[in-house]
Amino acid sequence: MALPDGVAVLGDIVFIVTKYKVRTFSDFTRTSNDRWANNEILLKKPRSQFLGPGLDTFDLSVLVDARLGLNPRKEVDKLVAYSRDGKIMKFSIGGKGMGVDKVKITSLVQNWQKLDNRGNLISATYNLSLEEYIS
Repeated sequence: MALPDGVAVLGDIVFIVTKYKVRTFSDFTRTSNDRWANNEILLKKPRSQFLGPGLDTFDLSVLVDARLGLNPRKEVDKLVAYSRDGKIMKFSIGGKGMGVDKVKITSLVQNWQKLDNRGNLISATYNLSLEEYIS
């Protein structure tokens, strides 16, 4: 299935805006690191040696709100299950893969903002940290 331009996908979670459903993210950051070693040299400064690229990390914030056509509790519970199961997923933005191949969840922080009078979650924000997964 072809996805519209500008849509992001994490595994089976599609970030999209339609007339009936809004699932988007904000505050996206991508961090690329390199791996270096310092080789000690007697009576001299250490010599740096490039070992290769490190794993990229991705951080994003997602608002899930019942008024935007989502069930916030199901949304966050799904990600908790993925995190606890060590699920490895594809991650793409605008149809272009992020990282070399796949990602894993390294952190999921939930902020439950609104509950109804029965304890149903109405609105929440979650902050998701992902890291490249290389098999």
